[in-house]
Amino acid sequence: MSNTTLTADVLAKIALPILENELGVINKMYRAHEEEFSSTVNGYKKGDTISIRRPADFTLRTGPNTSAQDVIEGKTTLTIDQQIGVDFSFTSSDLTLKVEDMATRIIKPAMSTIANGMALDCLTQMYRGVYNYVGTPGQRVDSFADFTKAPERLDELAAPSDGRSAILCPNDFWGMVGSNTALFSPATVEKALRNGDLGNIGGIDMLMSQVVPTHTVGALGGTPLVNGASQSVTYDAVKNTWSQSLVTDGWANSVTGVLKAGDVFTIAGVYMVNAKTKATTNILQQFVVGTDADSGATTGPATLTISPPIIVAGAYQTVNAAPADNAPITMVGSAATNYRQNMAFHKNAMALAVVPMEMPQAAYGGSRQSYKGLSVRLIPGYNHATDVSSWRMDLLYGRKLLDPRVATRFAGTA
Repeated sequence: MSNTTLTADVLAKIALPILENELGVINKMYRAHEEEFSSTVNGYKKGDTISIRRPADFTLRTGPNTSAQDVIEGKTTLTIDQQIGVDFSFTSSDLTLKVEDMATRIIKPAMSTIANGMALDCLTQMYRGVYNYVGTPGQRVDSFADFTKAPERLDELAAPSDGRSAILCPNDFWGMVGSNTALFSPATVEKALRNGDLGNIGGIDMLMSQVVPTHTVGALGGTPLVNGASQSVTYDAVKNTWSQSLVTDGWANSVTGVLKAGDVFTIAGVYMVNAKTKATTNILQQFVVGTDADSGATTGPATLTISPPIIVAGAYQTVNAAPADNAPITMVGSAATNYRQNMAFHKNAMALAVVPMEMPQAAYGGSRQSYKGLSVRLIPGYNHATDVSSWRMDLLYGRKLLDPRVATRFAGTA
C-alpha cells in the first residue's frame, strides 16, 4: 500500500480492530450494558452511571395451596470511571508512513498495553469480591484432577453450564499443558505439545495471562472468633450491596492490616446451601473481606465487611445457620503471603462497558471511532518549534462484579 497521510480518523480506525484482537479474557465478560450508553451523541464523562437489577429468586411451594411471595429485586450500579490511554509523538515524516508500518511499529504495541491494563484492572476488581476458593493456595495446577475442582464448585453454585471461562497465570497454565501431553488422546496431545493450546476443558474455555493478579494475605495472628451469636441479615437489608458487617475478636492485638480486602475465610458450623433447593451441603461457606481491617487492643476485636451476607432463610438463603458466638474462623492462605489468583467464572459474573468518550470542543482534528462495542478517542497536538505531533489516545470504561455466586478462585492441591 502506498504512503498515506495518517489523520486521527485513520489511526483510530486502525487501532480498534487491533485492540479487539488483543482483548483475550475481557471478551469473556458480560458486555451487554454498553447498549445503554449509546444514546448520548457527544459521548460520556467520567463518573456517569447506570443501574443494573440483580435477578429475583424464589422458594419452592409444595402442595396445592398458594403461597404468594414478594418479588424483591436488588440493584447495583455500573460506573464509567476508568480512563486509560497511551500517548505518543510523531515527526511530520512519520505521518506519511505506510499504514501497515504504523500498525506494526506503533499501534499494535499501544493496543497491547491498553488491553493488558484493562485486563489487570478487571481481574483485580473481580477476584477481590469472589468468595469461593478451591484448592490449596500456592499449589501449582498441574493435573486434570486439580483443575476439575473449579468446574465442580461452579456446578455446586448452580452456575449456568454455557459461557464458562478460566484464566490461569503462566505457571499454572503450562502445568496444565504438561499434564495434557500424557493423555491417550492424539488430538489433545498434539494441541498441547505443539501449540501449547488447552482449548476447552470440562466445558470451560482455558485462557492464560501474565496479568493474573497477585493477592497478599493480611498480617493475621491470634485465634480469631466470631464475637456474638445471631449475626445474620435479611436479603431486603442487603439486596443492593450483597455484604454485611461481622463482629469478630481474638486477632492479634493492635495489628494494622490484620486482614486485607480479598482475604477468604470460613466459619465453623456455617455451611453453604444449594442455590436452588436451599438444602445444606457438606461445604463450609467461604466469605471474602470487602475492605482492609485493623484489630484493636485487648482481645483483638475487628469488625469486618464480608460477602456473601449471612442469610439463613428464604429465597436468597446463603447458609444453613448463623455462626455461634465464639465460632472459630479459619483463613485461606498464610499470613503476609502472595498468591496468584486463577479464576473460573460464568460470563455474567462481571460486566464491562467501554463507551464513547466526550470530545472536548477545543479538540481540533480529533476523532472518536467505535467498533464491536469498543470506542477510542484520539486527539492530536502540534509543536511548531520542533515539528513534532503529539497524540493522546483515550478509552473510557467501567467494570463491576455483578454476581460472585458464579465465580471461583482456584489453585492446585497439595
